[in-house]
Amino acid sequence: MKEAGMSVPVSVGSLLQADLQEDPAYRDDGLCVVGVFGKSNMQVGPLKESLLNTLADKSIFPIFGSAEDGGSADSLIQALYDQENRVLYLLLSSVCDSRQLLRACQSLGADTSHSDAHEFWKGLERQHCLHLLYMFSVCHILLMVHPNQTFDVTYDRLFRAMDALRQKVLPLIRAAIKDCPVSKEWKLNCRPCPPRLLFVFQMNGTLKISNGSESGGNPDKPKKHSPRRRLQHALEDQIYRIFRKSRVLTNQSSNCLFTVPANQAFVYVIPTADEDPVSTLLIQLRSNCILTDQEPSVTVSGPRKYQQMRRSARQPGSGGDSCGLSVVSQLVDCSLKDFLWQHVELVQTKKGFDDSVGRNPQPSHFDLPNYTKWASVASKLHQVLISNTDEEMAELAAKVQSQVKVLDGFLDADSKFSENRCQKALPLAHSAYQSNLPHNYTTTVHKNQLAQALRVYSQHARGVAFQRYALQLHEDCYKFWSNGHQLCEERSLTDQHCVHKFHLLPQPGEKPDVDHNPPILNHNSRGRSTCSCNCGWKQAPREDPFDVQAANYDFYQILEEKCCGKLERIDFPVFQPSTPDPAPASNQAPRPPCEGSGDTERLKEPSTAQSHTPGDTSLSLALSLGQSTDSLGPYGDGDGPENQVQPKRPSLIDRQPSTVEYLPGMMHSGCAKGLLPKFSSWSLVKLGPAKSYNCHTGLEQAGFLPGSSFLLPWDLVIRSRSDEDAGLSEPLDGGASSWPAPNKSLIGKRGSTGGLGRSRRRDDMARVYVGFEYEDSRGRRFISCGPDKIVKVMGPGGAKDPATRVLNTDMPLYIPSPSQGRGLKPHFAQLARLFVVVPDAPLEVTLNPQVQPGAPPCPVFHPEQTDIVLPPDGLWVLRFPYSYVTDRGPCYPPKENQPLSNYKVLRGILRAATSNPPPQ
Repeated sequence: MKEAGMSVPVSVGSLLQADLQEDPAYRDDGLCVVGVFGKSNMQVGPLKESLLNTLADKSIFPIFGSAEDGGSADSLIQALYDQENRVLYLLLSSVCDSRQLLRACQSLGADTSHSDAHEFWKGLERQHCLHLLYMFSVCHILLMVHPNQTFDVTYDRLFRAMDALRQKVLPLIRAAIKDCPVSKEWKLNCRPCPPRLLFVFQMNGTLKISNGSESGGNPDKPKKHSPRRRLQHALEDQIYRIFRKSRVLTNQSSNCLFTVPANQAFVYVIPTADEDPVSTLLIQLRSNCILTDQEPSVTVSGPRKYQQMRRSARQPGSGGDSCGLSVVSQLVDCSLKDFLWQHVELVQTKKGFDDSVGRNPQPSHFDLPNYTKWASVASKLHQVLISNTDEEMAELAAKVQSQVKVLDGFLDADSKFSENRCQKALPLAHSAYQSNLPHNYTTTVHKNQLAQALRVYSQHARGVAFQRYALQLHEDCYKFWSNGHQLCEERSLTDQHCVHKFHLLPQPGEKPDVDHNPPILNHNSRGRSTCSCNCGWKQAPREDPFDVQAANYDFYQILEEKCCGKLERIDFPVFQPSTPDPAPASNQAPRPPCEGSGDTERLKEPSTAQSHTPGDTSLSLALSLGQSTDSLGPYGDGDGPENQVQPKRPSLIDRQPSTVEYLPGMMHSGCAKGLLPKFSSWSLVKLGPAKSYNCHTGLEQAGFLPGSSFLLPWDLVIRSRSDEDAGLSEPLDGGASSWPAPNKSLIGKRGSTGGLGRSRRRDDMARVYVGFEYEDSRGRRFISCGPDKIVKVMGPGGAKDPATRVLNTDMPLYIPSPSQGRGLKPHFAQLARLFVVVPDAPLEVTLNPQVQPGAPPCPVFHPEQTDIVLPPDGLWVLRFPYSYVTDRGPCYPPKENQPLSNYKVLRGILRAATSNPPPQ
């Protein structure tokens, strides 16, 4: 900065940090500080910068504004020091200016949320308020600039917010400037004087003032003031009433944020520029020449010139023409510099402002410092309020920032409205969440109720606080649910929830404790069913199981001690540990669930009939003339694989099972090879010899529906030979065996003679009885004779339906119970047992059960040992698992809308073959 010259504008922070070399002629003179702030619209030249050019009579700021350099949208105070006139101009640029507003909009991304954008704008507003508070603390005069001729009432709310903030931070500012070389009054009030606020409005194009007659068409009655002056008076009255009503202005000026003069004009309206620049220049030239002619030797400025112009306005013109009236109007409407300079001279002459009103006005303090004193105070305040870079002032600056929340109640009306609105909607949402709630409920119910609460909340809540209170609603509902209302999330193997609230399971040897927090309890769904033991003789109630061991092992072990513990049985292989602490197998690589699961492999098995030779170890089941279909195998013909000698299929356990790791679930087609479970979910016991089953009375066990306990007959051909072969094996004449006489027919055992060239067949038959037993949850049992049919025998003779139908098809795992209850929910009966009566005959019956308890890709379950050969002369009972569980979870029973055909026992569960060669 050079001496006695107008410097370029710099930021106030740079000005205070620079070592300013003042002109010695002005070093001790007082300094008047003028602050300029306000709003600007989208116009060619920035309004505030153009005003400073007018006041300085130099083009310091470019007329069309500075080029966009990608600067920040933050508020900025620029300083312009006129040493010759001893005036320091402070220009505030903020988001209220169009250039800063454009930068702020560019900094916001398209993905910015509504709440984030609102917080961004409010941060800029709070920053603007702090910069304004700084200017109100260091300036003598403040010039508020507005781009139109209408007063913006939002300034009233802004000034009340700043006044409240100033009262909060006043002790902090006092502590910051306590060591500055200024007067006690300045240190006490934290400002050189109550600043005087002036208003500058710019008239827009809709209110143009003509230079013609101002008397409404009557030139003989000129008006006292020009229309622009009358507008200024009206704005002064309006502004004063507004600030007095809101108590921004009071009688004692020392307590106010700012003051306005009582006997001087504080509103100036800038007229609209004429569209014709030549006409505008001619009018200004004419007015200057007339003023010079009237007072050629007197040159006045400041308040005296302003008062002289007001006195000359009261005197009538020398002529009655319109030109004289125009001259008078131009004399009344002073320039902007004259308007401001009358207030600046009051500061520079150390008279100060006497703006207190009332009966006993109290004089306010006034200080006119030199630049050095002013800079010492301004630097401290800049550190505390704006920059926050000085470590010594860091604590005070942090405390000031904590007090900025006072502005929210005044400035952020949107947030205040949103807060009140959301706070009223929150109890309504809580009521919607808690309506029709049981005492304990699951996560699904919690989410459904929460969604209902959010719908109610969204109907009433509005504004930027919507998301914050929605999160609070989430937290409140979760706290309510988890505070004693959370139901245990465990589901039983029949897909029923545990009825207890959230609890812990008892450890081995630990007793349940209801008073513990959380309680220690076993799972319980309050579901009970009636189930039979392994052999089917004894029935007992059982709880709804929650693990596979309780479902398929523990319950039957308890009943074995009372019923079938001493029966002959075929034990399935289970895990035999070689270490004291075995671990469940992990990181298994299961094969596809349906791989090798039944139909494809069975259809690919060879079905070619074996030829009957004397040395064969098995006989083919040939189809003879007149043979009934009851004597055929399950496939309905003599070539069926069940009626042929079949090679034994390899077991799924191809290697020695592990003794270190056990299978955590059940055996199925998707589990790893070489692993065994710790217990078997299947059971195969022998009720007695084959004769213990009476085909006329059926199974005499409890729970069977009347007439539904009869097993289905399965007739098998053991040996087939012709009558000629039979005759050759018997002596004809009581002697040694010899060839028969020619033309002599042999009489067979059936007492019929065969014609020449024809032969009769004699069949040795064996009858196997098979029964698929179903049992529902109420203990009702029945034998099925087909996928959709129940055995019903009303008279003697036993079941007439052959077993081929149930052996040739996939039997359903679940079928509707024939005894439905009164409720709307259907009851299903589950396949529980397979009864097989093996006669005392040279017959080998192989058992290979495979169950698919769900739609693909559900795996196929099977026992730990496949292809089990049932010994002859026995009534065998295969008990199926109660539940089917994989390592991924249980296979739940079907729902009402699920097809039962997906739950099935694959065909081929039984195969038959002769066990001994025919006698030679």
